[in-house]
Amino acid sequence: MQDADNDNSETPMAEGTEPPRKMLSPAARRALAEAEERRKNQKPLELPPEIGGRGGAEPARFGDYEINGRAIDF
Repeated sequence: MQDADNDNSETPMAEGTEPPRKMLSPAARRALAEAEERRKNQKPLELPPEIGGRGGAEPARFGDYEINGRAIDF
């Protein structure tokens, strides 16, 4: 039987070792540092409460499109 000649197989790595990291250009390092600084300085969003909302878990996130046996259409 022939071996597959594709490169889709994962090469086994020893446990506890990390794959080699790609070298980043100075511009990429600078961009990552700036993005990290923006994340640190960003204030969390304070959204106002919804008026007349359905309450409970977000249906789009948790797949709950039914209230008291009635299907809710957005």
